[in-house]
Amino acid sequence: MMKTAELKLTNEWDKVFPKSEKVDHKKVTFVNHFGITLAADMYIPKDAEGRLPAIAVSGPFGACKEQSSGLYAQTMAERGFLTIAFDPSFTGESGGFPRAMHSPDIDVEDFQAAVDFLSVQACVDPARIGIIGICGWGGMALQTACVDTRIKATVTSTMYDMSRIAGNGYFDAADNEEARHQARLAINNQRTEDYQNGNYARQGGVVDPLPEDAPYFVKDYHDYYKTPRGYHPRSLNSNDGWAASTGTSLMNTRLFCYAKEIRSAVLMIHGDKAHSCYMSRDAYADMVKDSKYADNKELLMIPGATHTDLYDGGGRDAIPFDKIESFLKEHLK
Repeated sequence: MMKTAELKLTNEWDKVFPKSEKVDHKKVTFVNHFGITLAADMYIPKDAEGRLPAIAVSGPFGACKEQSSGLYAQTMAERGFLTIAFDPSFTGESGGFPRAMHSPDIDVEDFQAAVDFLSVQACVDPARIGIIGICGWGGMALQTACVDTRIKATVTSTMYDMSRIAGNGYFDAADNEEARHQARLAINNQRTEDYQNGNYARQGGVVDPLPEDAPYFVKDYHDYYKTPRGYHPRSLNSNDGWAASTGTSLMNTRLFCYAKEIRSAVLMIHGDKAHSCYMSRDAYADMVKDSKYADNKELLMIPGATHTDLYDGGGRDAIPFDKIESFLKEHLK
């Protein structure tokens, strides 16, 4: 068994959603191939017997497991799955230094390490493991499905292709060489400044107070991350954001190159009013085009739902948990 580091874990219930009486909950830790110890919440259906199908959940990008991923994990445990919601490396209660960093390679490894952990639990059927990724972690979930054949089903919700944003800007508005050069200049100047200062400047937390002329999707984020609906003190998006220089690795990476070779089942869910819905539409189209494995791939658009409506339901049950349950039960037989 890999040796885990000792982490400082919060024992009291500090989620942004109420605790369910239908499941048992405990904190667990596991280590990834980079030696980073990850913290997770495990949810187990009460009175569960035998080996259960299991799901690893993470996201949104810059969130913590006390927010959306925990809600998804607890809800799916109520429906019969053993689940974990984990904090990615360098964030939340997980290990890794410096803080508020990430890399798409480590992000994918975190999901694979979660599968490692689930595969050896006595109460888990290792042949029935799936993953759920939300927002930017939806993109990392899809990328993990490209490489990890132990994953039998993947669900992405309100998916962000973070590499596309890093390379092309929002809505591909900066998809040109000059814009990319200017972005590289800014990041590398930031690296020099950080090294001189001996710390890492932060950016990317949701703006607060909210400007009157803020785009609607910024208002959407503010309504979740900066209000009692979703605020959490360990969430990067709710506070100071990521290290400002962390975009280098995403600018040098493109996700989903081998998505059409994914043989396992994939369900992609997005709100049709979300500013980000073009990312799921395009990724799905690329995944199934000329693919021999398109029959078990689905794209589900939720009418009227915005990006953050799929974080917590948006007050109108926008998350299609019944569909997620039926999809996972069909493919985690």
